[in-house]
Amino acid sequence: MSEPKEQKIDESSKDRDLEQFRQDTGEYMTTNHGVGVNNTNDSLKVGERGPTLIEDFHLQEKLSHFDRERIPERVVHARGSGAHGYFQVYESLAKYTKANFLQDPSVKTPVFARFSTVAGFRGSADTVRDARGFSVKFYTEEGNYDLVGNNIPVFFIQDGIKFPDIVHALKPEPHNEMPQAAAAHDNFWDFISLVPESMHMIMWILSDRALPRSYRMMQGFGVHTFRFVNEQLKSRFVKFHWKPLLGVHSLVWDEAQKLAGKDPDFHRRDLWKAIEMGDYPEYELGVQIIEEEDEFKYGIDILDATKLIPEEIVPVTPIGKMVLNRNPDNFFAETEQVAFNPARVVSGIDFSNDPLLQGRLFSYHDTQLHRLGSANFPELPINRPVCPVHNNQRDAVMQMKVPQGKTNYFPNSIGGGCPMMSPENMGAFVHYKDKVEGEKVRVRSETFSDHFSQATLFWNSLSSPEKEHLIQATHFELGKVDNPEVKGRLVDLFNHVDHELAKLVSLGIGVPAPSKAVTSNHGNLSPALSIENNSPKETIKTRQVAILAAQGFDFAQLTTIQKALKKAGALGEIVSQFKGTIESLDGKKVEVDKTFLTSASVMFDAVYIPGGQQSVKSLKAQTEVIDFINEAFKHCKSIAATGEGVDLVLKSQIQGLLLNKPSSPEELIIEKGVIISQDPAQTERVALEFIKAISAHRHWTREVKQFLTQ
Repeated sequence: MSEPKEQKIDESSKDRDLEQFRQDTGEYMTTNHGVGVNNTNDSLKVGERGPTLIEDFHLQEKLSHFDRERIPERVVHARGSGAHGYFQVYESLAKYTKANFLQDPSVKTPVFARFSTVAGFRGSADTVRDARGFSVKFYTEEGNYDLVGNNIPVFFIQDGIKFPDIVHALKPEPHNEMPQAAAAHDNFWDFISLVPESMHMIMWILSDRALPRSYRMMQGFGVHTFRFVNEQLKSRFVKFHWKPLLGVHSLVWDEAQKLAGKDPDFHRRDLWKAIEMGDYPEYELGVQIIEEEDEFKYGIDILDATKLIPEEIVPVTPIGKMVLNRNPDNFFAETEQVAFNPARVVSGIDFSNDPLLQGRLFSYHDTQLHRLGSANFPELPINRPVCPVHNNQRDAVMQMKVPQGKTNYFPNSIGGGCPMMSPENMGAFVHYKDKVEGEKVRVRSETFSDHFSQATLFWNSLSSPEKEHLIQATHFELGKVDNPEVKGRLVDLFNHVDHELAKLVSLGIGVPAPSKAVTSNHGNLSPALSIENNSPKETIKTRQVAILAAQGFDFAQLTTIQKALKKAGALGEIVSQFKGTIESLDGKKVEVDKTFLTSASVMFDAVYIPGGQQSVKSLKAQTEVIDFINEAFKHCKSIAATGEGVDLVLKSQIQGLLLNKPSSPEELIIEKGVIISQDPAQTERVALEFIKAISAHRHWTREVKQFLTQ
């Protein structure tokens, strides 16, 4: 036998450890076990046309993994969109809470936020009429904290034991699995007609709040009352509010329905696109703080999740800002597998005795065990804390850690007593010593019995256009209800809110109007509850403007408006018949962003038409262009035109608003959000007025009032 050859060792790799090796990335395909794959297009067969062999381990692995790729979707909030970011507190809140992440303004706490619809399945549309989830996971140095909320500050029910009932009623009816992502059916409204505590939430659901313009322009609320506890163990009640810095804005119902067909991912796409473009969504976190001794001061039971505390009574104090600046790397691994739980709190934040909250503290963890398939779901990267984790919870399906040490119990001496229990002064959570006493009973507190005064408060607080929209929403929702008894009971409930409202509701659904009021309207209002009265009107940042153009457009006019929009923070996108480029009168080319076939006015916040005789002549010949302008006008959006572009505007239904053509080419017309001038020299002034008009969001004076005369 010959002597074995001496093996050569690569000195550059001999010190490489296992984890470094695992983290290497490469361009070549392997199996899940790291074996190289040289063909993933054809299975292993006997001959070219023979049977497939069971020994094809790559085929088995690929198909078996595919067969198991879907996990149970969330029972509610199934359809969502998420983003990474950070939170910074403005100043130390040590006076109120010992929560570490609320102490140092220089610290950026990582967060992951998820926004969602409630009722629909994962494949439903973004723009349905629904409440929206607004949940944030804070990765703090003391562990993860989840602020789980909605875009509406109240809820349908007062006790967690009723949660399965409201969700069953809201979901598609069990006999035919219809309708999808909609409350407009008999089962839901039957439930509501028998549960008057829901009426406050119903007013919000029927309002424009249920149709947000985008997740970036949507308010968020913690819904429940929580506690802040400071180092001196002093407790105060707290309610959480998220306010978008772009303001709160909504879609209109017709727009929302059309978007569901044109782009069912409208909200998802908007959030993703904004972050990719560097227009990072920003939200201010505010709190309403109630001293323990003031718990009953305001005539509102703060443990009742169907009630809110008006901001005029207890102001919202801004405490910090969240910025979302990074999209997920993988939707499933992050947005789908992220697990929120209102029971996930850190030292300094505690619970109240809200009976709806108490039910949720169990339900969220329980459903995550089912949905994510293992008690080890906190070890998934998106759920894993940034601080060290030490405990004796071992094993179970898909254990991803490799625990070290001999002991897995407490107390122990063999392991040196580790892990030891954490001292309270090192961030350990210690429940607030809330004194409770009483008999075990299944009853509701008498202080929960007022179901209508805050529904009336909400109605009184709305602007005239918002009231019109709410009435129209009742006609749509209840118009889908077939059972006359259900509709009759609902009109009676609305009569407890406001008599005139009940009469207007009955008008559209074919049931008799109530003859007299049950209670008189108390007349109280809270201006903070109205979108129209509270949205900032000084910015058009991130707004999207459709610029309608074709071959032969006026380059100077188009670019003047486009540059002005960009300077103001908005995006002007060119919409034409075909993709590619279009050429101006003077031979300059611009890229077309969207076509009339793939877009619609509902995807934009405003519309501009530049001059250019050839361009306008071409656009006039396309019926979808006139429809585009008419629809934008119908939805009360800002519209501008310059030069020959005015002729296109005058061909639309806007002519009825303007009554006459401009009296001279030099005339500048500004009327209800429409800005036009035939004089190219006026383009810069048109741009200024156009930007001002867009900042108003909508021009409701165009709407024909069908129900309200005030």
